[in-house]
Amino acid sequence: MKLTLIATAAMFGSALSVQAGGLDRSGQDIGILFEAGNRLELSFGGAKPSLDGVENGSTGTTNFIGNIGETFGTLGAGLRYEVSPALALALVVDQPYGSDIVYPGSPTGSALGGTTATVDTYAITALARYKFNDAFSLHGGLRYQEIAATVDLRGLAYGGLNGYRGEFDSDGAMGYVIGAAFERPEIGLRVALTYNSEITHDLPTRETLNGTPIAPAGITEVTTPEALNLEMQTGIAADTLLFGSVRYARYSDTRVSPVAFDGAVDPTVPGSSITDIEDSTDYEIGIGRRFNDKFSGQIAIGLQSGGSDTLVSPLAPTDGAKYLSVGGSYKINDAFTLSGGIRYTRFGDAQAETGTPDTARADFNDNSAVSAGFKISYTF
Repeated sequence: MKLTLIATAAMFGSALSVQAGGLDRSGQDIGILFEAGNRLELSFGGAKPSLDGVENGSTGTTNFIGNIGETFGTLGAGLRYEVSPALALALVVDQPYGSDIVYPGSPTGSALGGTTATVDTYAITALARYKFNDAFSLHGGLRYQEIAATVDLRGLAYGGLNGYRGEFDSDGAMGYVIGAAFERPEIGLRVALTYNSEITHDLPTRETLNGTPIAPAGITEVTTPEALNLEMQTGIAADTLLFGSVRYARYSDTRVSPVAFDGAVDPTVPGSSITDIEDSTDYEIGIGRRFNDKFSGQIAIGLQSGGSDTLVSPLAPTDGAKYLSVGGSYKINDAFTLSGGIRYTRFGDAQAETGTPDTARADFNDNSAVSAGFKISYTF
């Protein structure tokens, strides 16, 4: 049983960059490695979040907070080359993590007005897969990743840090991927487990307060999370496939503690972080159907785990999410296939907090996002 289906969740990633599911945008998808023959893929996606809130008056203000989620786009590419029936090589280019958060309003007349967070990444992953037989295979490779970021903390909620800016210049570093898969092609069964290592970056850092340097230029160590992807599929009827996935990412290891910020928060306890993202587990299940030799479709639902409470960073003002995605693929000819789809995400309610102890500053309720994208595949 062979179906030509797309994985919309992997293609579009998170509908919002900073959320309970961390900074994930691509899910570090390596699905091209399990395709047949030689293949080239190009993918394009975009997301439009609607994420607004209301200040709760804890700083003396009760302003409405307009949409803080900036519309963003993603690009990806993949190349697979079959060396032999047992050995395949692949190269994957993606944008694994990202953030585009901008709070409207004045930093002198609102709790969080002017706060921003921008994170940009790209990665190149070189992979190999070796099939011992039709049932068992191993896969793995190396990943090169670059990351850069800028954070502005603005508004009355930050007290003496109102006006803080951290600029983190780009740094590249290496990680690795390793995994295994079990298959029964006659029933369309595949179970694949993939481990993505953490990657540690040394980011050149500049810290200012209202434009004035508050520490010498230095280095901030930032670790992107290790993650475990479990992907499953099986045929359940003629031309019908049941699929699902679980992704766990250890975001608690992602700390951003530049020198001046750390000292200003609590000089007696080192390690204060601009970010505060909890470990995340994302689940998805769906059904794919091949309607004829040219057209296939799928529908899926997903759940992104929430945190231990609803108090979250203003740079990540959601608490988990649920989503529904629909997609399809059309085989133009023997060489080209076009895939596309759309996803609607509903975010869990949360309270943005600052201070020590944590103090709720704003409520973010009933928020959502719409994302869409397409992929073109060329087999040769």
